[in-house]
Amino acid sequence: MAEKENQPVISVKNLTQRYGKGRVIYENLSFEVPRGRILGLLGKNGTGKTTTINILMGFLRPKSGECRIFGEDITKMSPETRSRIALLLEGHVQYSFMTIGEIERFYSRFYPRWNADAYYGLMKKLKVSPGQKISSMSNGQRSQVALGLILAQNADLLVLDDFSLGLDPGYRRLFIEYLRDFVKSEGKTVFMTSHIIQDLERLVDDCIIMDYGKILTQMPVDELMSTLRRYTYSGGKLPEGEGIYSPWHTGDGNEFYSFKKDDEVRSLLKAQGIEANDLVSEAPASLEDAFIGLTGRY
Repeated sequence: MAEKENQPVISVKNLTQRYGKGRVIYENLSFEVPRGRILGLLGKNGTGKTTTINILMGFLRPKSGECRIFGEDITKMSPETRSRIALLLEGHVQYSFMTIGEIERFYSRFYPRWNADAYYGLMKKLKVSPGQKISSMSNGQRSQVALGLILAQNADLLVLDDFSLGLDPGYRRLFIEYLRDFVKSEGKTVFMTSHIIQDLERLVDDCIIMDYGKILTQMPVDELMSTLRRYTYSGGKLPEGEGIYSPWHTGDGNEFYSFKKDDEVRSLLKAQGIEANDLVSEAPASLEDAFIGLTGRY
């Protein structure tokens, strides 16, 4: 199938995956990743983030559903299309006996679109020389080398699973800034996961928040932060029903999250016989707060 200019880079429709006869990871999962966007997949442990990446890359076959990348079915993807995808699974670097320069020259032989400047630009940020042995570097620096080799592949789609694993806060910040500048200047598309949501908040344009077996929301981060509300009030019982997330008894009263507007929430509470004259709403303080508000504390 020919690639259309306005079609999403990744398209997933009605994806179902389970392990064995019992545990269902998700059913009828559907989402899209638009061209030129950085999208973060957020979810608690065990919700299927890495499973989704493994399916997209062809390492796992789903029970049902369709996945397309650049318009091609992932089960029939051409070598040309595969060459447009760069994958990082929990970043680490092989061949630690090599130097910074040697490993770049070694990898460059396998990627016809190789962009050495992307690699050496990151190494310059790390303040390491081409002659430095990888074996003499810290784990965080080695992870950055792996990330630099991914960027140098000059792929149109970067798939990064837990890219910040092993990086301390300083190295994470360095890479986030470098990656965002690189992706935006080169017009790349990124699909990524991370257990450190603060990193994604500084980096991604859009987010998908997964719960066990389903997607709770997919939208631009700015829209999520401006439309999701945290509601608090004292006394009474907790509300329930569609559109109410993470109702919780706090030490001072009750709280829950919702995309509903204040008037809708007041009507809902009244219909459930809940007195909430002191109802207060506010935006989440951070993407991490929004994530916990939608998925629950535990």
